[in-house]
Amino acid sequence: MSRFTRRRFLGTTSALLGDLSLPTRLAKALNEPAVSRDLTLWYEKPATQWIDALPIGNGRLGAMVFGGGEDGAFNKELLQFNEDTLWSGQPRDGNNRDAKNHLAAIRAAVLERQDYHLADQLCKKMQGLFAESYQPLGNLRLDLTHSGPIKNFRRQLDLDTACVTVSYEVEGVQFKREAFVSAPDQVLVLRVTGSKLHQVSGVLTLDGPLQKTVTALTDNRLLLTGKAAAHIAGAGHPNSEQPVTLSDEPGAGMYFASLGEVHVEGGTATASANPTGITVANATSFTVLVTAATGYRGFQLKPDMSLEEVAANAKRQLEAAATKPFATLYARHLEDHQRLFRRVSLSLGTANITKPTGQRLKEFAASPDPSLLALYFQYGRYLLISSSRPGSQPANLQGIWSYEITPPWSSNWTANINIQMNYWHAETTNLGECTGPLFDLIDGLSKTGAVTAEETYGLPGWCSHHNIDIWRASNPVGEGVGSPTWANWGMSGPWLCVHLYEHYLFTRNREFLRTRAYPFMKGAAEFCLAWLIEDGKGHLTTCPSESTENNFVAPDGKPAMTSAGCTMDMALTRELFANCSAASKELGSDADFAAKLDAAVTRLIPYQVGRYGQLQEWSVDFEEATPGQRHMSHLYPLYPGNQISPRRTPELARAARISLERRLENGGAYTGWSRAWAIAFWTRLLDGDKAWESLSMLMEHSTNINLFDTHPSGKTSIFQIDGNFGTTAAIAELLLQSHEGTIDLLPALPTAWPEGSVKGLRARGGLEIDLRWAGGKLADCTIRPDVTGSHNLRPPQGQTIATIRNGAKSVSFTNRHDGSYRTQLEAGGTYRLSFSSQTI
Repeated sequence: MSRFTRRRFLGTTSALLGDLSLPTRLAKALNEPAVSRDLTLWYEKPATQWIDALPIGNGRLGAMVFGGGEDGAFNKELLQFNEDTLWSGQPRDGNNRDAKNHLAAIRAAVLERQDYHLADQLCKKMQGLFAESYQPLGNLRLDLTHSGPIKNFRRQLDLDTACVTVSYEVEGVQFKREAFVSAPDQVLVLRVTGSKLHQVSGVLTLDGPLQKTVTALTDNRLLLTGKAAAHIAGAGHPNSEQPVTLSDEPGAGMYFASLGEVHVEGGTATASANPTGITVANATSFTVLVTAATGYRGFQLKPDMSLEEVAANAKRQLEAAATKPFATLYARHLEDHQRLFRRVSLSLGTANITKPTGQRLKEFAASPDPSLLALYFQYGRYLLISSSRPGSQPANLQGIWSYEITPPWSSNWTANINIQMNYWHAETTNLGECTGPLFDLIDGLSKTGAVTAEETYGLPGWCSHHNIDIWRASNPVGEGVGSPTWANWGMSGPWLCVHLYEHYLFTRNREFLRTRAYPFMKGAAEFCLAWLIEDGKGHLTTCPSESTENNFVAPDGKPAMTSAGCTMDMALTRELFANCSAASKELGSDADFAAKLDAAVTRLIPYQVGRYGQLQEWSVDFEEATPGQRHMSHLYPLYPGNQISPRRTPELARAARISLERRLENGGAYTGWSRAWAIAFWTRLLDGDKAWESLSMLMEHSTNINLFDTHPSGKTSIFQIDGNFGTTAAIAELLLQSHEGTIDLLPALPTAWPEGSVKGLRARGGLEIDLRWAGGKLADCTIRPDVTGSHNLRPPQGQTIATIRNGAKSVSFTNRHDGSYRTQLEAGGTYRLSFSSQTI
């Protein structure tokens, strides 16, 4: 039997009694203001299914907090948790060595014979192995003993503190359960308190869905160990009826370990059996620390670390965290999280905080609530902070939260929009550091992708395809059964490289551009330059070419997928070449290579307007076989690209609008992430009211009660995090845009948002910007530059800039012909703009 003093893990008797919530207690201790509840998701019942639980995380460790048992019991708690390197499989060469032998025949089928069906069949002969799957690690369960009925139950997630709190009353005793995951200390923390002495008793257990063993090492410490699968068949795999392959061979599947340790104040902790666990008796409060480790050693190395080594790593994490008092763990967590989260604030009106979040969501259609979208916006930022930190893996299809051994689409990095959408909001919403894991992934892909470029295509540079796993799979997946429209799509490399250059544009960090971004951009451009071929009509094209996950009507009236020079291929190639050329000039290097890229751009197939006035999706004006397809890849040059805009290319912008309208009229954007993309398109078309319409549809049809983005799957919906991130990015674009070289202030403000303010958004050129508007007009703007430079500032339509001041000093500016104003901003200044409502 073990006792643990209360002094080390909390400090004061009043805190032990739990008379204040954890955030309020620590806020007072840290001399911080109490948290505003408009940053809180809250509910009156526990979650009874995983998708309704509340997420916490530190980039590497993630947990879904149910706030009760799966049976709805209030006295229970379940935290399902993940570690971001726990995947099935091991490094392998997934390329099909015979692939390049079929390339010439595919090109002949498309360009010479227009036999698109033959091209589809030949593309399958180029497919390699499926990627592996992200895995769940464990469950932390708590079963508390209570002697009476439960009253005043509340379950909440506070975005400002990154803490889930469950509170309720039993027979005059206030009970609280509080959970967070610390990034500084790499530990999951659960604290349970009662408002009266010695009222907390219960049993704590660890378990998980994978093959495992649970051991009570001491009276207060549990060890969960196990091994991931050697292989899990991907979605669409020919062996999907028996998807999981287990192996005892070292490295054929990685070992994992998790340690849970209980620290009791005012009571006892004792190891128990049936099931193996820890019994806490007569405590006033107790704290549980959980750490986890895996045998992952890097994407190029076999995960053959012994179980003893893995368990030792988890033990080191636990013992390092356990040296700190609970108050210190929480204070370090709070400081780390708020350093990122508090950079940006958004107000879109008064929030009705008296209603549970699920009720506000349910009532949204009948009573539109812009403030709920402000909460959704901050939730998107919170989720990225929680799932992508320096040194972690990037946020995957479900961030870092997954409970299934065979999750939807393997919960991998789907790279034909999804991983990219995960990071659309990172720069604009002031979370640039969170992009580091994405750049690390690109680094790895540039190595595996160089093998794919050579083995699959016989070309230089590097490339990657539709599915990426922790082993940095870059090959076309499918094993001969995948649909070419997703399995053979090979343009994720150029798309990923956009994020590298965008990071430079937002930060103006030339060292990052020189050492981190440009080498990967150049490698992708080398592949794309070699990939281009003559189309027989004087242009350069790509072949085979797929418009992601869509198909067209071939001349024989049947659906087909493979053609040449899809609009998205041309857009990505143009963008990559232009960015590489600009980077070359900025760095003063590779002038000859940049000249080749510039020359190639002039010969790419131009954007074309089709029979309906729409922007063509394919180089041939095919009819769409799936007119309501959720992917809208031909609109890439509108968003997230910047080659089409109402001001610079009005004809193409009109065509893009027609394409968008046709897609939506036919049922497109029926998933959360697709709807998020539609919202972003409307922002770039400067139509705030249409964006608001789509935002409303997102809330009504594609948002779960915990504000998770959903994707319909049969009669149910599944969680897919990209829609949360994409919508956050789109909301930022309604308020601030900088992609055209001009800083556009309130470019697409919906009329439903007449009053509001935002602080801390980022613009290209190293600017941080605050905005306040009233009566639908911009009232105030503050700009804080990180670097010195000249900028074009454009106020909303119907307004002009009256003055610009840096402190007491008036700053000169020039009125330009396009309605913008040019001025010089010095690094470290604080520039305040005033406006008039004179018509330009």
